[in-house]
Amino acid sequence: MSVTGHTTVDGLDLAALERYFDEYVPEFRGRLTAELLQGGRSNLTYVVTDGRTRWVLRRPPLGGLTPSAHDMRREYRMVAALADSDVPVARAVAFADAGVLGVPFAVVEYVEGTVIRTVEQLHALPDRDITRCAYSLVDVLARLHAVDPDAVGLTGFGRPQGYLTRQVQRWYDQWQRVRTRELGDMERLHTRLAAACPAESGASVVHGDYRIDNTILDPADPGTIRAVVDWEMATLGDPLADLGLHLVYADPSFAPVLSGSAASTSERLPSAADLAQRYAEASGRDLGELGFYLSLGYFKIAVIAEGIHARFQQGLTRGTGFDTVGQAVAPLAAAGLRATHQEL
Repeated sequence: MSVTGHTTVDGLDLAALERYFDEYVPEFRGRLTAELLQGGRSNLTYVVTDGRTRWVLRRPPLGGLTPSAHDMRREYRMVAALADSDVPVARAVAFADAGVLGVPFAVVEYVEGTVIRTVEQLHALPDRDITRCAYSLVDVLARLHAVDPDAVGLTGFGRPQGYLTRQVQRWYDQWQRVRTRELGDMERLHTRLAAACPAESGASVVHGDYRIDNTILDPADPGTIRAVVDWEMATLGDPLADLGLHLVYADPSFAPVLSGSAASTSERLPSAADLAQRYAEASGRDLGELGFYLSLGYFKIAVIAEGIHARFQQGLTRGTGFDTVGQAVAPLAAAGLRATHQEL
């Protein structure tokens, strides 16, 4: 939906936003219009323009129930830190606290490119390009995990030591906060993860939600990633948690979270084993405990899906396709139990 004039719609007060842009965004000229992008299931994402320049604005969801997953300052700091790294990101433009819109928000440059969200969009590409895109995603992930946090100004951004134990507890706490029903598999999965938690495999920048539709591809070459986006859950932690989650997104059980047609679930993508092998070769990391990281990924997605489902039930979501999200939770939890002992 596009909006014009000074009004508040879907969480944006354009009059207040114009005053802010006039002071903090040098390129700004004139009145703003905004469009709420489709595809997001967490933070709200808008394209904002003054008719000459376009920006992307991100703000927390309306009525967010999982506060630690919607830290806009964290997202903005990460994008700014990675500007000169080997990881492609949008240029950071401005960050505002809650004094402008009632919630914090971040503004970055608009990156021209292609976002592939659905299986249908992915399948419009030839097999060769699909494979190249999948391997490029893994290569960029390995490059992200090779970034020295201290060298890019991220000292103290997170606490890598004890990361896995905290993740298991944090997502269980989130489950307790957002759940709309009792699911025995979620309780069993949490118990199993807590009992099997290994020592961290290492410490690196972790994206926290890495999949194909959180990247912008070059329109002329889908094997080239122009920007990695949606850094709201980024931190410093165990890099294999990123890999496990990325591989879990290939499970068809995830499809209802993105309206039933998630590109990451396509059978035309390389297998999870092939992608894991590519990552192992690109990163030099040992994947001997991959089963734990896969189970943790399933647990995390199940909690996120339940949180989205809870917001949908309360009428707090914006956009379409939220009615199917709740269907994913139980299958994801069951898959997490099965993945515990999976190996590369």
